Amino acid sequence: MRILFLGDVMGRGGRKAVVERLPGLRAELKADFVVVNGENASGGMGLTGGHASLLFEAGADCVTLGDHAFDQKEMLSHIDGDDRILRPLNYAKVAPGRGARIFEVSRGRRVLVVQALGQVFMKRPFDDPFSAVEAELKRAPLGGRVNATLVDIHAEATSEKMAMGHWCDGRASVVVGTHTHVPTGDAQVLPKGTAYMTDAGMCGDYDSVIGMTKDEPLRRFITGMPKGRFQPAEGEATLSGLFVETDDATGKALACAPVRVGGRLAEARPA
Repeated sequence: MRILFLGDVMGRGGRKAVVERLPGLRAELKADFVVVNGENASGGMGLTGGHASLLFEAGADCVTLGDHAFDQKEMLSHIDGDDRILRPLNYAKVAPGRGARIFEVSRGRRVLVVQALGQVFMKRPFDDPFSAVEAELKRAPLGGRVNATLVDIHAEATSEKMAMGHWCDGRASVVVGTHTHVPTGDAQVLPKGTAYMTDAGMCGDYDSVIGMTKDEPLRRFITGMPKGRFQPAEGEATLSGLFVETDDATGKALACAPVRVGGRLAEARPA
């Protein structure tokens, strides 16, 4: 199976890049399944139902969220009506929506997508992501009930993301990090067959501070005092993510490679 994952979509610029570039990229890579993290797609904070529809129309099969899952209040009601959108598995137990789902793919294949929030350096206390993910992996074992499993670990600390990768090694096809908006250079297949990348990066304008226009973040760093709201940068965005090929029988990753298309960053495509 050929799986494409795109990192956090950042504001209008990120949405525009996904709408314009994902259809062609999906065709070029012959991707069977596409997951997009959309938690910053609406004004840099959260996701609206309308913007979710744009991502699906562009070619996403699943949209994951993150710690900003419900910053756009309409998502509180919208998410229960669209099971293609996943909020973090270890969010508050009373939160609407779900954190994992098995998707049907062509030729009868099945993909489990799981999203979890990290705990380290996060502002709010979330439940343990490791035990939450463990329960889903046991419920739908790789090579048994599902042909592939993708885990989106939305976390601040690189160490916590790496730990999740090794925790899932051999039991998930892909573990990919999101949230920090900077693509890392460690895409690899771990020893037991799980494709891993610490952070997929963002689909956004990299002439920015993690996707926000530079003036306000710089002011806060230099003076320690806020003056205005953060605003998403709206220059040409780079699509950033990870492409993985898996074995349908075992679910293990055969190969993986970073993807970067458009914008300021050097392009990267699978060989």
